Amino acid sequence: MPRRTFVYGATILLGANLLNRILGFVYQYLIMSHIGGEAYGLFTMVFPIYMLALVFTTAGIPLAIAKMVAEEVSLGHVLQANAIFRLALKILTVSGALVSIALYFVSPYLAHRIFPDPRVLNIFLICTPAIFIVSISSVFRGYFQGLQNMVPTAISQICEQVVRVAFGYTAALRLLESGVEWAAAGLALGMLAGEGVGLLVIVFQYQRAKPNFEPERQGPSYSTRLILSKLWHLASPVTAGRLLSTGLSALDAMLIPLRLQVAGYGAREAITLFGQLGGAAFTLLTFPSVFTFALATSLVPAISEAAAQRQFQVVRARSAEAIRLTILIGIPCLIILFYFSLPLTAFFKSTDIAPVLRVLALGGIFSYLQQTTTGILQGLGKVHLPVLHSIIASILRIPLLIYLTGLPQWGLRGTAWAFTFGFFIMAVLNLMAITRYTGMPLDLHRFVLQPISGGIGMLLVFHCLDPIMGGHLAGYFSEFSIGMILYSAILFFNGGVTFSDLRRLPWFGKFLPP
Repeated sequence: MPRRTFVYGATILLGANLLNRILGFVYQYLIMSHIGGEAYGLFTMVFPIYMLALVFTTAGIPLAIAKMVAEEVSLGHVLQANAIFRLALKILTVSGALVSIALYFVSPYLAHRIFPDPRVLNIFLICTPAIFIVSISSVFRGYFQGLQNMVPTAISQICEQVVRVAFGYTAALRLLESGVEWAAAGLALGMLAGEGVGLLVIVFQYQRAKPNFEPERQGPSYSTRLILSKLWHLASPVTAGRLLSTGLSALDAMLIPLRLQVAGYGAREAITLFGQLGGAAFTLLTFPSVFTFALATSLVPAISEAAAQRQFQVVRARSAEAIRLTILIGIPCLIILFYFSLPLTAFFKSTDIAPVLRVLALGGIFSYLQQTTTGILQGLGKVHLPVLHSIIASILRIPLLIYLTGLPQWGLRGTAWAFTFGFFIMAVLNLMAITRYTGMPLDLHRFVLQPISGGIGMLLVFHCLDPIMGGHLAGYFSEFSIGMILYSAILFFNGGVTFSDLRRLPWFGKFLPP
């Protein structure tokens, strides 16, 4: 079986996620420009409950599969890795079917009792079959993640996104004539179609790859009871964390529109603003997370493998490298979001939330670090710590969100400050835990000073060129390009990036001199 580094796997997923995020970027533009923020707001209100049901269904098992498969494969026990996969597939097929059916029948009650707008019913009904589909596909993705083979997942995600964008936008546009709620239902149809195609693609990839997985040596035979016990031990804290995260998202979806009404906005205006917050501000903020998501996904099996072989120096090195790469990528992205918040939000026809994006950009680096450090802790087997840290951050964030969002002079800017504060608390707690359990030093020079010096140079470029070149797409693109060139040059000059870093990239690295 070919060995792959976590940087290789992260790069594969980065390419797929970058393409998907660009498609999603275009999708959000089409929705906000031609469908409207109200339709997206209705769809967004349903999504947290859908994710909550999905967490109940999968119970953190895909991540547990990735960690267990990585450990078994690192020891040469491929037969046991396959046994873990087959058992997990049976469990999630049954749980996915049961939860989908149950949710379908309770949807009318939830639509009229839980949500502030009953128009979400049709959206909710369409989303329920997707739970069954995603449950099955998540097992395959967890299995390939454990093998550190990110190609099948990448191909599946690309196909899923292409179908979602094409089908979702077409359906929403055609159904808009019947009302805003039907346009939102069209977005849900696009999601369902995309998930279905994604499942078919990854199953096909599994059938093709399966004959290549031959065991190197026979390991101990695990009973079903032992596998279930290990799955539960690893999955239960992850489940608690994801239940908390999705529950908080659902709470945000209810609280923010209500608090905006307290601040003086009408009901429909509040839903539209909430749709713009998710459809424009958070879409832009999370764009750089295509890298951190890929990195976190690759880190779990990579660190699990090193820990299983008791290679603690490797664990420290991979953790430090992941944090450094997250900061190197995050800094220039956040400078662009902050400095060009007005033209970027204008792209989504949502210029009113440009000040909101600036606030979110200030805390964006902590959002990205939170994702990467969670992957490190999960790879170390400390799956309960991100849950605990998320609880602490939420206890501090929610009262602040309730108070600030309800103030007429703050509104969504208050919401943004609350989120920024929450990102900061969780990132700091995760970093403290990593240094405690791995002994990894926090290198201030490499983690902070080198990327910030590059960021200052980039900011100076924007400040000098924007009055001359700003105002049109070609000018902005030129500014971004020149700024990134200077940022990269400063990093090469101060040692923030070396040829050794570039040589580890797939495809590109092999062309560099040794």
